[in-house]
Amino acid sequence: MTLYHRWLDELWHGDLGVADEILTEDFKGHWPDREVDGRDALVELIGQTREMFTELEFRLQLGPIAQGDLVAARWTGVGRTPAGDMPLLGHDILRVADGRFAEYWVASWAGSGG
Repeated sequence: MTLYHRWLDELWHGDLGVADEILTEDFKGHWPDREVDGRDALVELIGQTREMFTELEFRLQLGPIAQGDLVAARWTGVGRTPAGDMPLLGHDILRVADGRFAEYWVASWAGSGG
């Protein structure tokens, strides 16, 4: 599914301009410890996340799998810092409305590097 690939391969890799094309303006994001209300708030969160690392990259591991208006996928990643690499793992579920992502749920894990 092209929409998910744009989500992971473009938006989360730092091409924040695609947010207007792939997210609804009233986008909602749900993390275990935070809620994000609005497309601009997600763009800000992604920018802050990317600033924590000298390099941040994600790779699709499973999916995307679409059923009805939901899309699911599993990804791995690595955040590089001068102190070492931090492995990342996550599972995404996104709801599509009018050809754009409108809502997001994520379960993710970050480990220590070495």
